[in-house]
Amino acid sequence: MDYAEILHRCFRCGYCKLPAGYQDLNCPPYIRRRFESFAPGGRMWLLRAWLQNEIPAGKRLAEIMYSCAGCANCVENCVFPKFKSDLLNAFIAGREELVNNGEVPGTVQSYFKAITMYGNPYKMPEAERGDWAKDLGVEAYNGQEYLFYVGCPGSYDETGIRMARSVALLFKRLGVSFGVLGEKETCDGNEVRTMGEKGLFEALACKNIETFKQAGVEKIVTLSPHAYHAFKNFYPLLGGTFQVLHYPQLLTQYLGKLPEGGPVKATFHDPCYLGRHNKDYFTPRAVLQSLPGVDTVEMDRAKADSLCCGGGDGNFFTDVLGSGPESPARKRVREAYETGAQVLAVACPKCAKMLEDAVKDEELTAALRVTDLAEFILNR
Repeated sequence: MDYAEILHRCFRCGYCKLPAGYQDLNCPPYIRRRFESFAPGGRMWLLRAWLQNEIPAGKRLAEIMYSCAGCANCVENCVFPKFKSDLLNAFIAGREELVNNGEVPGTVQSYFKAITMYGNPYKMPEAERGDWAKDLGVEAYNGQEYLFYVGCPGSYDETGIRMARSVALLFKRLGVSFGVLGEKETCDGNEVRTMGEKGLFEALACKNIETFKQAGVEKIVTLSPHAYHAFKNFYPLLGGTFQVLHYPQLLTQYLGKLPEGGPVKATFHDPCYLGRHNKDYFTPRAVLQSLPGVDTVEMDRAKADSLCCGGGDGNFFTDVLGSGPESPARKRVREAYETGAQVLAVACPKCAKMLEDAVKDEELTAALRVTDLAEFILNR
């Protein structure tokens, strides 16, 4: 297994479970389950024991490995600089071994099957992939400055569709030159990669790269930070080098030109794949703070200390991590509510859906509204 040589180095000191300020727990599966085996250190030791034939692969090991949301809090707070950057790589490599051995949870198998058969985890026809843009007057990509890559949630999920429409409408209002691929688009594969199906990820990536190159794409702006992460960091390894932006990064080029609105207090939830994975904590806040009348406040855990919603690395679809009052998403919306904010702003379709559901479960819909940045700008 790749990265096997670092597994024995973990001392299980526990800093990986905490934010830098030590004010609370910050590892989603440990928060939810409270067993050391679900913490990063526990996963390290279990992987080592499995590789040394001390324990068998089975349902419990697979559940533990796939409960990780890939939030990178462990990478941020591990005290061992010589191997901390490879912690998530080790967990992904462990999942690759589980995939190769056929030892993955049923929901994970179903996810891979749906991607293979339909090109998306919703099992929806690719011919309907562009339906989100009907009646908006959005053009097909034909050489505009930017390809707007919407991705699977933006194409098929109700919350994601609302978010994609808001971003497209805002781009049109600002005069951004962009087009979309519609039914020619396919899954970006980020979660396929992190869930251990390396071959399927490479097939998806190569298909997208070929499509982008044939269309003459040079610049891509993404709806999801997950797609942004894959395009920016992993597609170049397969020959797909493009200029990639996440949509708030593009909006920073239009500060001062964004629509005005009434006064409101808002807090921002950092998506893991924009924040900890790509170290961009600035651009969404720059957009919010540029809006007249918006009073921005921070949650106790923000930026590098942000608490993950729990939807990363496939958990949005597989729900291996689970729900309930101690789920990361519900803890996160309680934290947002405690700031006194009326709006919890997000910049990720998966975060938006997870946190919207959590607000309903916490019965906070009258006090706290979850909305993506573009929708907030258009409708405040």
